[in-house]
Amino acid sequence: MNFITDKQTLDDLNILGKPGTDSVYALYNNTYTRGGADILEQMFLYPLAEVSAINNRCKTFQYFKSINVKFPFRTENLDSAENYLGMTDKRTMLSESDKSLARKFSQLIAADGDYQVIFNGIAAIAEIWQTMQIFVVKIKSSAASTPYALNIEEIETWLSKDGLSVILAEKQVDKLSYQKIAQLDKLLRFEHRATLKQLLTFIYQLDVFLSVAEVALKRGYVFPKALPKDVNVVKLTGVYHPLVKNATANSLNITPDSNIVFLTGANMAGKSTFMKSLGIALYLAHMGFPVAAQEMEFSVRDGIYTTINLPDDLNSGNSHFYAEVLRVKKIAKELGVAKNLFVIFDELFRGTNVKDAYEGTIAITQAFAAKRNCMFVVSTHIIEAGDVLKQRCSNINFVYLPTRMDDNKPVYTYRLEQGITADRHGMIIINNEGILEILSSRKNKTT
Repeated sequence: MNFITDKQTLDDLNILGKPGTDSVYALYNNTYTRGGADILEQMFLYPLAEVSAINNRCKTFQYFKSINVKFPFRTENLDSAENYLGMTDKRTMLSESDKSLARKFSQLIAADGDYQVIFNGIAAIAEIWQTMQIFVVKIKSSAASTPYALNIEEIETWLSKDGLSVILAEKQVDKLSYQKIAQLDKLLRFEHRATLKQLLTFIYQLDVFLSVAEVALKRGYVFPKALPKDVNVVKLTGVYHPLVKNATANSLNITPDSNIVFLTGANMAGKSTFMKSLGIALYLAHMGFPVAAQEMEFSVRDGIYTTINLPDDLNSGNSHFYAEVLRVKKIAKELGVAKNLFVIFDELFRGTNVKDAYEGTIAITQAFAAKRNCMFVVSTHIIEAGDVLKQRCSNINFVYLPTRMDDNKPVYTYRLEQGITADRHGMIIINNEGILEILSSRKNKTT
């Protein structure tokens, strides 16, 4: 089964973001190659949903973090190789019997653009091939007990392909004759193109492993451990938002007996940031990536859905409240087919009146409580709903983010505490900003 999510969730958590902007993807993208960046993006688009696959990828990142090696290939060689292998038209194949062309280049007349691309490509592949051989020898013994040992076996298989080992002996491609270049061109570009493309893929994968390992090393991220679905737990110690400067860390345990987290707190207390921290950590963990936390264990989910920054559906003429209703309906359908999901709702039904929001929050959260195989985080300002749910549901963990008052000014700790808070400081903030005084001043009065 594939891991499922949707655009709303990706946007809420800022997983991919817009090009050139801060995003979770950009945080991990220290790749040297375009191919590596493409593979990294695919990993972000398609997280894993199988325990061994997640843990094996995670262990591979751990291994490369432990050896702390640099990417050994020159990017200009990889670009040259890609350009060369992209020339699939057989009419560009060099002919060993083309004496006029041989004579033209023996006289150093660079009039044939295809020849230069071919020559550069062959020279690049020769260096890539030799660099890969050296790299495999360097790490083979230390990688023997890691999942990457299987990659090394595959790489060695490709490197030992009949006929290709000839290029390892070519230390000075620039001194080869035209006839020799023509022979190598036929061998590399037309007989073993698939092999070389696969070798480049291994290099781009290596680029990703080294890039993510470097992020983990520099930022002190932890490697999560994936557990079977039916364990139904998430253990997070010291989790924080990776894109928030000086973010406050929090800890949270979700178990089958407390699979719903009911979060309260005043505006600006940090509820949305905390929920995004959870969502990002769970999303990255399903990719096998290191996360911004001190410790993490989690039961694999079939998917993640969040509703944090839900936009109005103006094109369809739907109100914000109706957009919320449709969002709940979509997730209810997913829950109805026995999927193990992780679901986050920030302020259920904020787009309607207090009475409807109160009743809706109780009804939906109570229905969530019956889905013991799933996990939910629900935030609200309607603390009265929490009081009712305490009486009706035994599997809800009530937590809040407190506000302390300092000389009539709210101070936010951003640290979770157990219970429900009645903190409401909206009018205090309004008064502190002097908005009412501005509105009642003479400058705002009409004559």
